[in-house]
Order: sequence, then C-alpha cells, then structure tokens
Amino acid sequence: MLSVVIVGGLHADARKATVERLLTDVPGSVVLHHDLATAVAGTVVRTVRDATGILSAGEAPLVNDCACCALREDLVPELLRLRDAGTVRLAIVELWDSVEPKAMAEVVTGGGLTVTGVITAVDPALLLPYLGNGDDLAERGLAAAATDQRTVADTFARQLEYAPVLALVDSPEADDEDRELLAQLHPTARQVPVGHGDLAGAQGDLAPDAADDGLTVPAPRRRPLTPLAQAALAGFDVESAAAAQHPACALLPADADAHGVSTLVWHRRRPFHPERLYAALEDLTCAAARSRGRFWLADKPDTLLHWDAAGGALCVESAGPWLAALPDAAWEMVPPVRRAAAAMDWHPEHGDCCQHLVFTSPGLDRDGLQELLESCLLTDAEYAAGRDAWKRLPPAFDTLLEV
Repeated sequence: MLSVVIVGGLHADARKATVERLLTDVPGSVVLHHDLATAVAGTVVRTVRDATGILSAGEAPLVNDCACCALREDLVPELLRLRDAGTVRLAIVELWDSVEPKAMAEVVTGGGLTVTGVITAVDPALLLPYLGNGDDLAERGLAAAATDQRTVADTFARQLEYAPVLALVDSPEADDEDRELLAQLHPTARQVPVGHGDLAGAQGDLAPDAADDGLTVPAPRRRPLTPLAQAALAGFDVESAAAAQHPACALLPADADAHGVSTLVWHRRRPFHPERLYAALEDLTCAAARSRGRFWLADKPDTLLHWDAAGGALCVESAGPWLAALPDAAWEMVPPVRRAAAAMDWHPEHGDCCQHLVFTSPGLDRDGLQELLESCLLTDAEYAAGRDAWKRLPPAFDTLLEV
C-alpha cells in the first residue's frame, strides 16, 4: 500500500530540509513536487525524485488560469501511478510555498489514496516575521492564481494550525519567546526536530541494516523509525482535521502566559453592538500577532461569524447559523462533532450563541484588550431591549460580509 505524507510551509529551507530527512529515513520513498513558480509561462512543472535524484519530470497545463487547480488535477493521477508501480512505500508530497495542506489532503483522500501524515515545516526564528507579514502573496511572487488575494500571514497561520505535526529545524537565532509563541499558537501539535539520524524514542521496524561481521551471519536487523518518519506514517483523519479548523468547533488555544508571550481567551454570552465593534476593528486586529474564533453580532443574532486575523489583516465571514437558530429536525444534518461542541457550551437562554475569541502575541496588553472587547458588547439597556430591537441596529458589517 502506498502511504502519502504532505509536507508544506512557507519556510522553504525548513520544508526542504524536512523532505530530505524523510527521504533518508524512509527507504523506498520518493518526493513528488509541483513547482508553481513556472505558472507565468502557462504550466506547472512536476518532478518525482528519490534519494539518488530525479526519476521523472513533466508539465501540467494551467486550469482556468490557476496553478493550484493544475496541481489538483495532476496530483492524484501521479500518485496513483506511483501506487500501481508497486515499488514506492512512501510518497512525500512537497507542497509549493503558498499551497495550503488542507486542500491537498482532501484532494488526495478524495482520490482514494491514504494520507498518513501532514507536516508543516517551521524555522522558529521566522515564526513572528511571517505571522506579522501582511503583504499580499502576489507582491511576493507567491500567488497560486491570478485571483489569489491571500496574505503571507494568513496563509502561514493556516499552514501552521492545520498540521498535527510541526517539523522544527535547528535555528540558532530562535529564542524562548519564539518557541513559546509556537507552543501557544498550536498547543496540540506534535513538534518533531529535523535532526540527523535521531532515533531517540523511536519504535517499530523499517529497513534492514547490514549484517554483522563474523563466521556466522545473523538475521538482518531492522532499523527503527526515526521520530520524523513515525510522524509521517502515524495516520491522519481528514474529517477530524477539518472540524478542528471550523469556527464552530475549532480546537482553539487555551489561556497562557510565559516567556513574554500571552494567549487571551475571551468568552462572553452577550452579543456585540455592530457599530461599536466595527469602530474597534483596527485596534483589535493589531492587538495581537494572531487572533481567531467565533463571534455574535446583535443585528445578525442567528448567524455564527468567523474571526480570522494575522499580520494586521482581518477576515470576517459567515459560518452559517448557530445551532440554536435551527429547528430540531435540522440537527440531524449537522455533523456529530459540531453538535458535541455546541452541547459542551450550551446556554439555557442563548444555546451556542456566544463570543469565543482567542488572541496570541508577544507583549499582549491583556487588560487593555479585554477592556476594548467589553466596550463593544451591548449595554444592559440594549441587551434588555431584546432581539427585535437588536435586529434594527445599524448593519455596520454588511460591507465586510458582502450582504
């Protein structure tokens, strides 16, 4: 059976080091890479290589002027070819810089293949510079399509937070603050160093070593898997990974404060006043290197809204209705993980409607941030006026939400 591990990340040197380590650690592995930098010439260049060099190369034409779409069209057929050849144990899909692992993991799984790992490679010293970079990908030559409007910061944040495994390169410039920031941004991730033959904690067998010298030749010993190889082959659940990123049931970071880095978890049961929140958006967006979660607007009381900010830029979008707004019969159409998340946070009056925002940053002004957030909530009098009055408040977010 062919196993597929996806290795991505905007930290190109760290990504390449991770890929080379996997090639060394897992005999019978190959690297499949689509270079989107050639898209300006109308094609995407595909290469397949093993530890000895390039095995094959080809081109895939753009699809609807979209390099990432060409990657999707070409990736699964190429992986199926490798599977059917029967000589490859592990296909390492090295994503181009700005390609996000979520979409590719879903494409590969949808093609009937087995994704056994998703890894984002990280240089800890570059964490804050990338997370704070609000440049458009297009400005950096990293756009995956002519219509790509993503920024460096929000792309890197999603790459980081989707992967259950972070491969960390040795970075002398990284300090305790960098490492703490990484731990708070993705506390559930397994961090694996990209070392050189580090077998510490390794379990399981993979490849035979050479036999010992002597008159009697013993049975070949099998080399244990390195931690990085273990992570690549450990298994991966696409549906669970998607649920962990959905604003209604995301596994958001917990409150923390260490080494100059803080995470503030702000949870309230009262809706925001749309105009006051809109007026505070710039200050809230710039208050932290990263913030995300779900929020509740008084003039749209039935709509769950997604907050996603990095690099001084904020994306606000509707994530559908709160479960409290749905009739009982519609609950059967909601994924069980969403129902379970709502049940754990259910309020007798408002159901799952709430504010749940998380801000993570070095030097976070926790008190000032909480004060600003509180000032955006409905006052006691506004709250007591009830939902009909809330819906008549000025719709300050309609432009952002393209209503």
